Amino acid sequence: MMKKFILSLFLTASFVVSAWAQSTSSYSGHVVADEGAWCWFADPRALHYENESGTINATYIGYIDMHGNIKATQVDYTTGTTTEVLVRSWFQPDDHDNPSFLVLPDERVMIIYSRHTDEACFYYRISKQPGDITCLGEEKRLDTKDNTTYPNPFILSDDPHHIYMCWRGIGWHPTVAQMSLPDENDDMTFTWGPYQMVKSTGARPYAKYISNGKDKIYLAYTTGHPDNEYPNWLYCNVFDVNDKCLYDVRGKKLSVVQDGMFSVRKTEDYASAYPNTIVDKTADRRDWLWNMAFDKQGNPVIGMTKISQDKKNHDYYYAKWNGDAWQNAFVANGGGQFHQTPGVEMCYSGGMAVDRDNPHDVYCSVPVNGVYEIVKYTMGEDGKNVVSSGPVTTGSALNNMRPFVIEGVAKDGAHRLTWMNGNYYFWIVNTRYKNAYPTSIRIDGALPESMEMSKGYTFSADVKIDAENYRGDLVTLGEDIVYGVNELQYPYLRVGGITHVGQNVLGTADSWQTENTATTGGKWFSKTKLGRFNLTISMDGESLTVYRDGIIDMKISYAKAKYISPKKIKFAENVTVVGEMLTKKKSYTQARIRKECVGSE
Repeated sequence: MMKKFILSLFLTASFVVSAWAQSTSSYSGHVVADEGAWCWFADPRALHYENESGTINATYIGYIDMHGNIKATQVDYTTGTTTEVLVRSWFQPDDHDNPSFLVLPDERVMIIYSRHTDEACFYYRISKQPGDITCLGEEKRLDTKDNTTYPNPFILSDDPHHIYMCWRGIGWHPTVAQMSLPDENDDMTFTWGPYQMVKSTGARPYAKYISNGKDKIYLAYTTGHPDNEYPNWLYCNVFDVNDKCLYDVRGKKLSVVQDGMFSVRKTEDYASAYPNTIVDKTADRRDWLWNMAFDKQGNPVIGMTKISQDKKNHDYYYAKWNGDAWQNAFVANGGGQFHQTPGVEMCYSGGMAVDRDNPHDVYCSVPVNGVYEIVKYTMGEDGKNVVSSGPVTTGSALNNMRPFVIEGVAKDGAHRLTWMNGNYYFWIVNTRYKNAYPTSIRIDGALPESMEMSKGYTFSADVKIDAENYRGDLVTLGEDIVYGVNELQYPYLRVGGITHVGQNVLGTADSWQTENTATTGGKWFSKTKLGRFNLTISMDGESLTVYRDGIIDMKISYAKAKYISPKKIKFAENVTVVGEMLTKKKSYTQARIRKECVGSE
């Protein structure tokens, strides 16, 4: 009977998708970034924050491109502006390295990132002002003794004086640590842990996390990687920050985390002993998971895939704890391997996301006429079946994948869903996959673009720097402002005799294209010097902002906004200006810089 029911759902979904495919309309979302990607285990990769006073109402979206640039876009609804910021250049060009966000108690925004298992540390930068990432502090490093990847940070109301970080760490397993809040220098330390929470018979459990905001962090995780585990079970536990213990969903204590890890197995003896820790143990499937949410009763919900033994069939499921047991409901067929390299990462689905604000809504990437589209499915009140569905994207030329629902957006907010769009060949750039993930980041509504210009001054030019003489003062604006690059390839601004060194190398990680490797063992390959790039410096009477190819790279307080005559602009001998130089007696917004300056001849 159940098989007939699932078949009926599948046929119904197939009919609906077929009907959508016949539509002549085309919609693939609005572009957040032309180049960007993310994995689905470091979260929140996008975050919305509004404060009670109404001074902050913004969304932050983070991603990494194929040149190793970690970037973030800020959508500020109070000013009606969209701004993209370069967080870190010359990073490992791996889509697993996307940043996560955390709003601190003082309302500053922390951006956290790490390499994909290649370095035992986290990196982070913190906004200098509450709610505004357009001006970030210096990059900080937090060292650990063990592996780091997929940071998931939390601040909980029962312990508001600490940050709890979860990641894939010790022994490649789910790991937790308590950290201090940033001090006056923005430095942090581990105050408890790190500790490995669980021990699996699989080599690499994959975990997702969600907190209740108060005292508990829920973690769902697999036996291991679905490529290597058949079957691959799915588990769920609860970590309590007050007593630092691990529980099952019924509240049975499993372990004191600092005293030792809780061991999980995929055996019937284990299932009998710990039934409430197991979300799914389907005998002929390879489970993987995408995200977690809470239903209206506060029970955990998990978006997951069940993958066939041959890895050619991927089914999306909605797993829900109903207060008595875990129930698994079929949502949609996700096709098979979604990307364009046959035989590689066969367990990569297009992706799914459960809406944390509306947990009955599920967004899935499904194949339609050879292209992956985003489809919204609504589950019934009991979570046992799909009651309605409809397209988000239609008639797309390229794949839409790895959707993410932005939590906490007001009902009248325009932006709730973001995703990747493009082709996909591999997860890290190397000599075999030089064009690994040529994807853009999309969102479900047009982004605000304030074109208003304030009084001020803007300089812009496309420049080339002699690769053999890649250092020193490059551009002098009038008497007070000098832009240059130091011997370590970091840009600097010298303003009024004070030197401000940037945090982002004036170069890329394109050297990874020459390396035949999927992991680098902590090695940093050489910095690839930028050839031609657009340099724009804009002053508005409050700040001086340096844009690199239309992305904010440096920003400092600067009260002056005096017009600088082209006659007083000097370029070093190692600099060639390509095309026309722009000088305006107005400060430009980023939107106008991108329209009028970047790539201009």
